[in-house]
Amino acid sequence: MKVAIIPARGGSKRIPRKNVKPFAGKPMIAYAIEAARQSGLFDKVIVSTDDPEISAEALSAGAEIPFQRPVELADDHTPTVPVIQHAVLACKDLGWNVEWVCCVYPGVPFLQPSDLVDGFALLLRHEGEGYVFPVTGFPSPIQRALKRDADGRIAPFNPEHVATRTQDLEPAYFDAGQFYWAKAETWLGGSNIHANGRCIVLPEWRVVDIDTPADWDRAEIMHRSFSAARSETR
Repeated sequence: MKVAIIPARGGSKRIPRKNVKPFAGKPMIAYAIEAARQSGLFDKVIVSTDDPEISAEALSAGAEIPFQRPVELADDHTPTVPVIQHAVLACKDLGWNVEWVCCVYPGVPFLQPSDLVDGFALLLRHEGEGYVFPVTGFPSPIQRALKRDADGRIAPFNPEHVATRTQDLEPAYFDAGQFYWAKAETWLGGSNIHANGRCIVLPEWRVVDIDTPADWDRAEIMHRSFSAARSETR
């Protein structure tokens, strides 16, 4: 059985009620649920939450809420892995034969079903070893990064690369923060995702981290542009 688990707690501080706040006309969490369902991969798309309103919106969007997330796993400091471990064990307690698990974050309005398919295909090619997740490239070479002191003076982090041509520097990537594929046993083993993973690469314009109201506004502008571009190609 393949299961999508969307961890969505109710206590967002920087953007209150972030997971159910309307984004481009529908609750933010609906995008994650729709992408998972449209991928055609999953036997179950479930939401792990401690919040009644999130539960209601998730059910309306087509997800299942077969259990409630414990309060101790719903604070600001709870890492992702323990939340997914709890969800996997809860699914097994229900008698589900869970083999493959994809954690899909709830704030992913640019997630495409094909990304989930590509991630799973990569995991299968490596016989389910470790995790698979999306990354994207830094917009500027990290080897040319600058640091600033209290007086405003600038200095390079890597002086040896001050004169290195950009095209000669090794590309660097960061976690897109959208989803993580792995076998159920991998999640239950608790290994570090980034230390035991492979990646697919997404274009920079389809990755956005929504942590502040300014991030939210920028993401909505991006979404309108993305939607308009897709309409023009139809």
